[in-house]
Amino acid sequence: MSQYLLIAVPALGALWALISYNRFVTMRNRCVNGWSQIDIQIMKRHELVPKLVETVSGYAAHEREVFERAARLRSESMAATSPAAAASAEERLEGSIRALIGVAEAYPGLKADTVFLELQRDLTRLEDDIRFARQFYNDTVMRYNTLIGVFPNSLLARATGFSEREFFYAGG
Repeated sequence: MSQYLLIAVPALGALWALISYNRFVTMRNRCVNGWSQIDIQIMKRHELVPKLVETVSGYAAHEREVFERAARLRSESMAATSPAAAASAEERLEGSIRALIGVAEAYPGLKADTVFLELQRDLTRLEDDIRFARQFYNDTVMRYNTLIGVFPNSLLARATGFSEREFFYAGG
């Protein structure tokens, strides 16, 4: 009987390690996928900002500071390399976009412009898509961080190089 235990215990330990490792890899890949979905939506918003600036500037050329700020914040957001930096940069860019939309409120012709209205609809859709992608990513990161943080998984995770992921927090 004891000889079977000498074989079974290490075999079960190895099986647990194999299954756990594969779960770590799966969850890490889901985190990477979740981040890429946020990145795709953010890139779409980055493509809309110059169009929005161009459309609004055609009606309100004297609001140059608002346009320059939007362009600068777009560049900063595009350069962000981590979820925390991206979240902070995106929050500032969102404020700049709201300022652009605010400028539009003062110009009835712009509010009726079909290009502007279409850009505004696209932007609203993108904001919803970004919120959904951020929620999916953060949920996935929470599950991954929990998986690798609980005992005894934490021992295996640390030994095999798995570490916690950063959340994408609105507000930086």
